[in-house]
Amino acid sequence: MAAHVTSQADPRQWGAHEYFKGASNARTARRTGAGLRGFRGAARRVGVIDAGSSAPSPSPSPSSSALAPFRFPAFRAIWIANLASNMGSMIQSVAAAWLMTELTPSHQFVALVQASASIPIMLLGIFAGAIADNFDRRRVMLAAQSAMLVVSAALTVTTWVGAMSPVLLLCFTLAVGCGTALNAPAWQASVRLQVGHEHLPQAIALNTIAFNLARSVGPALGGLLISLTGPAPAFALNALSYVALILVLLRWRPTITPPKRTPILAAIATGMRFCAQSDPLRRILARGLVFGLGAASFQALLPSLVRDRLHGTEIVYGLCLAAFGAGSICAALGIGAMRRRWGSETVVGASALIFAAALIPVAVTRSLPLILLASFVTGAMWVSTLTTLNVAMQLRSPESILGRCLSIYQAVTFGGMALGAYLLGLVADLWSLPVALFAAAAWLALSAPALRIFAPMPGRNEGRVLP
Repeated sequence: MAAHVTSQADPRQWGAHEYFKGASNARTARRTGAGLRGFRGAARRVGVIDAGSSAPSPSPSPSSSALAPFRFPAFRAIWIANLASNMGSMIQSVAAAWLMTELTPSHQFVALVQASASIPIMLLGIFAGAIADNFDRRRVMLAAQSAMLVVSAALTVTTWVGAMSPVLLLCFTLAVGCGTALNAPAWQASVRLQVGHEHLPQAIALNTIAFNLARSVGPALGGLLISLTGPAPAFALNALSYVALILVLLRWRPTITPPKRTPILAAIATGMRFCAQSDPLRRILARGLVFGLGAASFQALLPSLVRDRLHGTEIVYGLCLAAFGAGSICAALGIGAMRRRWGSETVVGASALIFAAALIPVAVTRSLPLILLASFVTGAMWVSTLTTLNVAMQLRSPESILGRCLSIYQAVTFGGMALGAYLLGLVADLWSLPVALFAAAAWLALSAPALRIFAPMPGRNEGRVLP
């Protein structure tokens, strides 16, 4: 996948007649189409699509339907495969976090499991963005997915033979994080090739739904699997989940123009210079950094919270993450309408304040129902913020340097999360878990009104390169 596209995504470039070969596979294509029509009907019943609206069409004319990108076979197949891969990743993340609680009592080591997944994005993400803009993005994604498959297989074997230690577990999560860092810019920049820019906000929201649908179901399944079999089978299941996405990417052949390659360091400098000179992008990056510092607290400290304050099991931990994911899905379904009604500034600022308020009961209570409710709320606010920032970044980044702009956004935001997870884990070790959660809540609550003044979100038409 290259940086320069000859045309907008065409649904015919990967139609059912091309992807599903043979009579039996043609029937599979028809069943897939019927399933999509059923999905749209269910969406109408819950109000996602207006019952009186016509079916979305992948024509150049924009559609307001939240499910319009599913009309593109390429997007649909990749979305399904990505859902399976995300499910495996969620199961592995639960297994790794809970395994760390069994290997060491240190809050900081437990929090570093979350940080180790974000640190590579901070350190390597900008290089990955330059790679995504200089090489075929599909091949970059294939390389990253294959590398994560190998690392996950090694993690499985090491755990199975009983050779795991806290430091070794962090090394494995760091290695998986490196694969994620390489994959993320190419993955996000490829969405335009799948649907075209007129459906870009809906496609980003649907990808967010896929991730958080996996986040809802995966942790609960992971907790149950760990309680029955231990962490090694959970790691093995994640290794297998990469296969589906690899196969789909191997069969996808988008129409592209070979990218004009530039030296990596020069390419990075171009992307950084553009972001530094663009006032709207600087403000988006500042919002991502500040939110990441405080919002990392919940997921980073949740395993210790379940173990030390709730005295729960891996199943309780999985349920808390499932509630977080359920809130994320609800927010992803409605975030487009909220942005149109209230604007990006109101959505991002209010989400930070509500996230801060939800951390208070987590810090003071030992009640599982209240923590599940707080998990749901924080999940909704997490997605409301990050989806809004992601859309704002993509709409203001030129296609030729899109991978680099997105990688800089990822590096800044996930760097904030990694730093926040480390610092808050340190605070929890030096003082207590409630003190760390109160500190995160105070940071979010105080920074939201300050950023509204000093780094407001760009207006609708401010700095846009896409209509």
